[in-house]
Amino acid sequence: MHLGKSYTLSEFTFWSRRQLYASLACGSLPVVLYQFFGLKWLSIPVSVVVLLGTATSFIVGFRNVQTYSRALEAQQIWTEILNGSRCLGVMSRDFLAGQAAGRELLLRHCAWLTALRYQLRTPRIWENAGKVSNLEYRKYYRVPEWETPLEQALARYLPQAEIDSVLHAEIKTTRLLGTQSARIKWLLDAGEISNAFYLELAGSIRGFFAQQGRAERIKDYPYPRQYAVINKLFVRTFCLLLPFGILTEFEKLNASVSGVMHGNMIWLVIPFSTMISWMYLALEQVGESTENPFEGNANDVPMAQICRKIEHELMDMHGEKSDVPAPTAEHGIVL
Repeated sequence: MHLGKSYTLSEFTFWSRRQLYASLACGSLPVVLYQFFGLKWLSIPVSVVVLLGTATSFIVGFRNVQTYSRALEAQQIWTEILNGSRCLGVMSRDFLAGQAAGRELLLRHCAWLTALRYQLRTPRIWENAGKVSNLEYRKYYRVPEWETPLEQALARYLPQAEIDSVLHAEIKTTRLLGTQSARIKWLLDAGEISNAFYLELAGSIRGFFAQQGRAERIKDYPYPRQYAVINKLFVRTFCLLLPFGILTEFEKLNASVSGVMHGNMIWLVIPFSTMISWMYLALEQVGESTENPFEGNANDVPMAQICRKIEHELMDMHGEKSDVPAPTAEHGIVL
């Protein structure tokens, strides 16, 4: 997630420059054919382009609203996980008589957080992190989950036997929460906690299962493909037809100007159509990069930073210090 003031114009232009090149090509070809080859019939009524542009605006706006909603829900999920973790930290400190038992619960919870963010960073075929523009932009930030193996990350929290069990599980996060629940039940049977305290701790586990399920729904179910396809189709059709629709409109301006631009107003179709087309294509690209908030792009939810914050707070509740280093905010981007 970008935590700086804003993206710079140079960064945004570099990221979307291929859309700019395509817009420039689409705007130049009709003018060349119209001006040099005398293909006057290429011009189409501007009203057609206006109607298509209006429909395209609604489609692009709808898509961006929906993709932002997915990103916002992802942020809400991790906020709920943060708050639930704080509650678990307080309960493990106050409900359990032994310091070691409470610390064990917290370490396993940190292991669950780690496994969850690794699970959510696993690439899916419909995600966009592998696109050339996003791969090029990755030089501005780093994805911690892609640099350190999960086994090495879990070694901070779990004994090797439990790590082996987790790594062989199909859904590692579910295995960890199941183990956590079984451990809480053992504490109840051993008389370490009362039945009321057990219910509170079990309710905390239930809450983490709910947040895990919400995160998996966003991760495993993409923005509907039919809407994504029609959005691309409308935007590209509009950008293709736009210069053909404004050819005669700019040629009419020749009668009202004099000097060097007289007879050459048609060439202004290129910069204006390029600018308008680039705006639509860039909006589409922004929406596309927002629809999968866990894929490893610059605008993703900063899960590693949130997990670090949780671990520091939980350890502090038990009078300990966490040595997890702070994620580096390269160019204001932290994941």
